[in-house]
Amino acid sequence: MIGYLRGIVRDYESPGAVLIDVGGVGYKVVTTPASAHAWQGASGEVEVHVHTHVREDAIVLFGFAEQRERKAFEVLLSAHGVGPSLALGILATLSPSALAEAVESEDPDLLTVVPGVGKKTAQRLVLDLKGKFDPPVGESSTRVLLGQSSVMTEVRSALEGLGFSAQEAAQAVDALDETLSLEAALKIGLQRLASR
Repeated sequence: MIGYLRGIVRDYESPGAVLIDVGGVGYKVVTTPASAHAWQGASGEVEVHVHTHVREDAIVLFGFAEQRERKAFEVLLSAHGVGPSLALGILATLSPSALAEAVESEDPDLLTVVPGVGKKTAQRLVLDLKGKFDPPVGESSTRVLLGQSSVMTEVRSALEGLGFSAQEAAQAVDALDETLSLEAALKIGLQRLASR
């Protein structure tokens, strides 16, 4: 099983797929918008924390810029009915810290901002995942400590993960209230994009 790669980003093959050159061998890695953004413009080698997913018909590498994102992905896979696509969709919308907070504070409403996650699925995720996340080091409340710039960065990243361009995502969060939660900011951003 591959658990880690270090190499040069050769190509962004499609939204959510990156080609990493490791010693002349190209590994296709499926990833989140946040990780792809972290690697963009890297002039040297990048670190990729990998989850190897084995199916009957394929071996798929899921790669992340941060180990905590990979761990969150693996925790999500442990939930009933959650496959890699849904886990990636959740992490494209919520950071690992925001996800952990939603689960640990038993706030399924925050999970319903993820496309494809309805109220019942969100409630089941909270039940399945409660207690499985490591407590964030030095953080007491993600929503308080994220800060508006981080919240807006997450909202932009989530919108890009849903297929909107970087420019559209930036315009959607432009001049939003600094005190908004991640959930509220994302809802407003989606409403603005839908009204165009």
